Amino acid sequence: MNQATPLVTIIIPCYNQAQYLEETVLSALDSDYSPLEVIIINDGSTDESPEIAQRLAENHDKVSYISQKNQGVGIARNTGIKASSGKYILPLDGDDLISKDYIKKAVEVLEKDENVKVVYCQGVKFDENGEKFWKLKPFSRNALARDNMIFVSGIYRRADWERIGGYAEDYNLGRADWEFWINMLKDGGDVVQLPFIGFYYRLTGNTNSLRKRTGGDEAKRKRIAYLNKKYPDFFERELNGPLRFQRTWSKPYNTLLKFFGKL
Repeated sequence: MNQATPLVTIIIPCYNQAQYLEETVLSALDSDYSPLEVIIINDGSTDESPEIAQRLAENHDKVSYISQKNQGVGIARNTGIKASSGKYILPLDGDDLISKDYIKKAVEVLEKDENVKVVYCQGVKFDENGEKFWKLKPFSRNALARDNMIFVSGIYRRADWERIGGYAEDYNLGRADWEFWINMLKDGGDVVQLPFIGFYYRLTGNTNSLRKRTGGDEAKRKRIAYLNKKYPDFFERELNGPLRFQRTWSKPYNTLLKFFGKL
């Protein structure tokens, strides 16, 4: 690639992921895309993550390392992006992996069409027992209003992160990637899914613990209330009213309420 090829920054927030961090960073560095920079943000880890991150930064000139007190993944991503120089951003959690060709293929799409806001790919979920294909729903804004279908490691322009004010720093209710994609895409922009597996989502004890904390009915109600308060116009346009607890039924329920003058 020539010198005009844009820089891509891979943002890796890390909280107690020492067991997997080096594999994740080496996966990023193994990309066939260049130029590339990798920024690790230690979010107050209490394991060996800081030492591993420091060693990786010392041994690889494309890697830099930032440490902060524990403030959550959204703030950690914002910290890393503020320190970045890339035209394009790829968030990558500290235990996940990407394929060699993912970034190159994504940047080709983004460079060709400014209307494309996000590029992602097909993915698999994996653990020590093997891999399972991750069947993601097709993207549409109407579908996004009811559920998320873009994993956190979609590639996007840093300028769009700036435009929407970054990741929400007051949001700790789980599924932060869903809130972020709504914010970025609520008013338009195309989304492209590449037709190959380029993302590997690791299932770990930490992942399951997070799901337990944010997967119950109370957390779901708080999450829906937050989204409705922040994006009322988006839900009105896509669902004819607010997002409901039974998300799939939001639009027909809102339509029925409006028919009877109760909304």
